[in-house]
Amino acid sequence: MVLGSGTSTGVPVLGCDCAVCRSDDPLNRRTRPSVLVQLPGGNLLIDTTPEMRIQLLREGIGQVHAIAFTHAHADHLFGLDDARLFPRWIGGPVPVFCELEVEEAIRRVFSYAFDDHAARMPQGGVPRLEFQPIEPLRRFVALGAEVLPIRLHHGRFRVLGFRIGPLAYCTDVSAIPEESLAQLEDLEVLILDALRYDPHPTHFCLAEALEVIGRLRPRQAYLTHLSHGFDHATTEAQLPAGVRLAYDGLRIEF
Repeated sequence: MVLGSGTSTGVPVLGCDCAVCRSDDPLNRRTRPSVLVQLPGGNLLIDTTPEMRIQLLREGIGQVHAIAFTHAHADHLFGLDDARLFPRWIGGPVPVFCELEVEEAIRRVFSYAFDDHAARMPQGGVPRLEFQPIEPLRRFVALGAEVLPIRLHHGRFRVLGFRIGPLAYCTDVSAIPEESLAQLEDLEVLILDALRYDPHPTHFCLAEALEVIGRLRPRQAYLTHLSHGFDHATTEAQLPAGVRLAYDGLRIEF
């Protein structure tokens, strides 16, 4: 399930009066990028955007059983405080799968959740997290499913994509190393970053994303992390067969 399909500003963009930001088409309203994957053991949330609470309520999702992070930029992290209620429903700390540098960022940004006072807070007062360190190309098990973290480049930043069976989620990417591309073959579904029409230093533009899709040839591809440069209906009419724009609330069977 695609919870959010927008770029770091979201769409509409504050202060912008372009046609997409003024559009009445609900498919042009995009919150920050995140997906939720329903696995045998529960709901795996990938990234906690600033709109996480709104996204989950919109989709009728009351519980998250584990979280995985692609990286620690604000648009992928700053909703984490709302995870403080999940331990009440799942009976313990929320497993968090991330690289060590992301754990360090979380401990720094949400320091109140890890100090001496936090240990005395009642349940629901602060996020209760159980960090599970992960590394690229080393599979881990989350909620009864095998997950493969995949190294991606986001400009000068290192981030992760995730492959779960025949589905892969690769947001915030400007380059994919060859060893990572090899792990993205034979996909049923690829969800891939495509920020805008023009090139960008830290994200694939539309042409670059389509080039990667043409090489990997998934059965179906969805473009995400979309800016207000894309009008949903206009852009979809231009896309090749098997490629669509993601949108908030999109549900994908795999």
